[in-house]
Amino acid sequence: MVNGANPRHLRFSGTYNFRDIGGYLGLSGRTVRWQRLYRADALHRIGDADAEAFAALGVRTVIDLRRPLEIERYGRVAERHGLDYRNLVLKHIDWEEVERPDDVVHERWLADRYVNFLEDGTEAIRSALQVIAEPSRAPVIVHCMAGKDRTGTVCALTLSLLGVSDEDIAADYALTTDAMRPLTAYLMEKHPSAVLGNEHMFESPPGAMLMFLADLRANYGSVEDYVREIGLTDAEITALRGHLLTD
Repeated sequence: MVNGANPRHLRFSGTYNFRDIGGYLGLSGRTVRWQRLYRADALHRIGDADAEAFAALGVRTVIDLRRPLEIERYGRVAERHGLDYRNLVLKHIDWEEVERPDDVVHERWLADRYVNFLEDGTEAIRSALQVIAEPSRAPVIVHCMAGKDRTGTVCALTLSLLGVSDEDIAADYALTTDAMRPLTAYLMEKHPSAVLGNEHMFESPPGAMLMFLADLRANYGSVEDYVREIGLTDAEITALRGHLLTD
């Protein structure tokens, strides 16, 4: 799934969880194209030291799933990069207000949060998938704060529509685990309130993603049924597969 020409992880000094989601096996033996769709944590830390390498990616569009308050507090990708910036706010219940009983399996708690994204965040999910489906918008970066939950959900839906197995989707999601260590250390130094008391929110066990995908199918029938229900058209699904899968 990874070769020297197409690294999974992209190392920038100002990001911690920047990845290419290409290379996975999809529909009819086709493969998800490299260098078309990236997932990342917040991009406001990309500065002059990374400008040349970042520009070399040829990114055209950035989808920022964060709330306005998060952008106001932390910042956004710099305008000087000249990107088509879309702040598609993925609405959801405030996690800090959701109880986490000791007897609830952590994977279950996370999966329930992602199911809530499907319910409350339909507008942003639909719009994000429509942008990702449009060939002229690529390469696209989709991101939130840590690049784990909101980003993970949008990427999981995209990969599933491309025919990637649940196991590969869960494994891609779990890659965030290693990235959370340096990101958590950074936040503890700069913004400790984002971490303290919320440590459980920085975990990405693959079982949580598998539970979420199973819940989605139990509630909606399939990922295709869900995206159609929220307004994605057959033409958009076809376009997404046409440019994100190899011939």
